[in-house]
Amino acid sequence: MPDTSAYQLPEGFTIPVRRSLTEPILLGGVPRTAAILNGTLAAALGLGLQLWLLGIIYYVCAHTLCVFFASRDPQFMEVLVRHIKHKGYLS
Repeated sequence: MPDTSAYQLPEGFTIPVRRSLTEPILLGGVPRTAAILNGTLAAALGLGLQLWLLGIIYYVCAHTLCVFFASRDPQFMEVLVRHIKHKGYLS
């Protein structure tokens, strides 16, 4: 059996990593950028165009869809932005 003391770091060379540094910032289960985008578009529909019902329906549907995507990958907005920036391989 290998000696595990060889793998120990000396005192002062390790620090605890806080959970808040590794987890994404979510608002209502959605990444912050998606929540702000959905809220802004829903407010533009509801207040700007005076389509209250359409703004509420849009927000509920978009928020539900974003919660679903965030439950699978909390960084889906960054992945989507990176995907849009890249050009197609054969295009």
